Amino acid sequence: MKHNLILRVVAKRFIPFILLFALYVQFHGDYGPGGGFQAGVIFAAAFVLYTLIYGLDEAQRVARPAVVLCFVALGLLLYAGTGVVSLFLGGNYLGYSVLLRDPLHGQHLGIFLIELGVGITVAAVMVSAFFCFAGRGRS
Repeated sequence: MKHNLILRVVAKRFIPFILLFALYVQFHGDYGPGGGFQAGVIFAAAFVLYTLIYGLDEAQRVARPAVVLCFVALGLLLYAGTGVVSLFLGGNYLGYSVLLRDPLHGQHLGIFLIELGVGITVAAVMVSAFFCFAGRGRS
């Protein structure tokens, strides 16, 4: 694949749009279909495409495996931390109403943070799993 110029040019043009679409799905999840899981899968698909076209070594140079694992933890902490903050503010775990003075705005903030945590975690786990499987059989 290293010498296939057409695939490299097309991928280089499409990957930013795939990532932009993932962000759209992430932030549009409150108002329509989409959300963290779908956005995470789309975001990871862009890295899978990049890896298939440019190779595993180049992909791991762009997204270092240690950094990807940090994003797994960051997304999980964002999700769980939102629930813990709700508890400390006197509400139930993941009871978003207490996050802000206005319960409606608190709900929106809580859902945004939860979906962001899910999106980050899903994308990072999928990229990490793909890197693990793509590296099998290499000497």
